[in-house]
Amino acid sequence: MSELSQPGSVATDAKFADRPVDAVPVRFHILASGSSGNASLLQVGDRRLLLDGGLPPTRLKSLLAEVGVDWTGIHAFLLTHTHSDHWHPGVIQQLWERRIPLFCHGSHRKALQAGAPDFVSLGFAGLLRYFETGRCFDPLPGVRCRPLAIPHDGGATFGFRFDGSGWGVAYAADLGSWDRQLAPAFADVDLLALEFNHDLDLQRASRRPGWLVNRVLGDHGHLSNHQGARLLKECIQASVQRPPRHVVQLHLSKDCNTPELASAAAQAILDEFAVRATLHTTWQGARGPSIHIT
Repeated sequence: MSELSQPGSVATDAKFADRPVDAVPVRFHILASGSSGNASLLQVGDRRLLLDGGLPPTRLKSLLAEVGVDWTGIHAFLLTHTHSDHWHPGVIQQLWERRIPLFCHGSHRKALQAGAPDFVSLGFAGLLRYFETGRCFDPLPGVRCRPLAIPHDGGATFGFRFDGSGWGVAYAADLGSWDRQLAPAFADVDLLALEFNHDLDLQRASRRPGWLVNRVLGDHGHLSNHQGARLLKECIQASVQRPPRHVVQLHLSKDCNTPELASAAAQAILDEFAVRATLHTTWQGARGPSIHIT
């Protein structure tokens, strides 16, 4: 039941309890995913959180318009890390001009200051919000976010667990490995978004420089399809109340992966545990799914 962009139906594994029903509509939009740029949008009622923005503002504006949103409808911005495919100086300028608060880790400050002149203006305007590893905060009213440090060579890098009234979302787009705390933190969510960057055979057979192959395959690089499937398995095994209803595959490599290989790896895990989740496989250059969570 793998699909490139179409949202789907619920999981029904009998070992999991029924979900509460929430009257507030919650949606998660994957606007872009991959080394050419990353951006997602969490929409809770009429409030919206932009998660990363590694695209020129004109391109990001166009993608937002495709899901019926413009910059006036963005209420906060949250950054995973400071690699250039996750933030853009022009996006920081938009935050400043429109007085949108920026949530980031304190160690992100140096790179953002050096690359975006308007970052300092955000600080003077009181629009900077610094989060701490593992300490929950509320980027939107009624939305609790837990930042989780993950290994990646982009400096301090984070995955996030979002929770509201009766719903949960987990997101980790760039990581080379994980520790035993990550899967339990990503358990019992409605939507689980994980990196499935490359196929091992395609990566090793590629004409990429040796240093780049070693970097991607390292513990601070990117997850292979096999590793992404293993992490998916651990998240499902750690779930007590419910498995994910939606699984999103992020950050696929154009050169060293295919949607078919990635989806086959994840679907094998879903089938093993009889989890009837909808599998969404993103691809660079194409807007990803818009998923209704409640």
